[in-house]
Amino acid sequence: MSQTDHLKTDCSKCAALCCVVLAFDKSKDFAFDKNPGEPCRNLSGHDCSIHDRLKQDGFAGCVAYDCLGAGNRVVQEVFAGRSWRQDPRLIRLMMEAFSGMCEVHKRIDLLRAAETLQLDQQDDLTRQSFLARLEEHRWSGPELNEFEAGLALEIDLFLHGIGAYVPASFS
Repeated sequence: MSQTDHLKTDCSKCAALCCVVLAFDKSKDFAFDKNPGEPCRNLSGHDCSIHDRLKQDGFAGCVAYDCLGAGNRVVQEVFAGRSWRQDPRLIRLMMEAFSGMCEVHKRIDLLRAAETLQLDQQDDLTRQSFLARLEEHRWSGPELNEFEAGLALEIDLFLHGIGAYVPASFS
């Protein structure tokens, strides 16, 4: 694992990207409908105005959600601390980068979990190589946009291939 744990969510270093990017439908987990790209009506700046009472106010889905650090990494790494609040022209770019970084972090999480499998030496070296590429790379917006069509597909094929290592009791 790299020195910085990229999967550690730190909302104080984010720009409430999940509260803008994600959509939800009114349900037991969300008190109202919200469209993708629409800032949540509970958002005040980059903070949730009801954060201390999310469950009580009908937002258990917000409590359960974890971007795995994608939001803070996008704001700090890709946009050097800039935010859509200070520059509204960034919103579309930040939304795209957040979606891409969520996919990167999903793969990091899966590759870390694969460490628990009894992989042969070559497969473990491949796993470590993919993990290092994802964690050590300093991502740009365009690279994140291209991630799913390139490296993500390679990783997904690798993960599918190591499925044979998963004990039968887990499949």
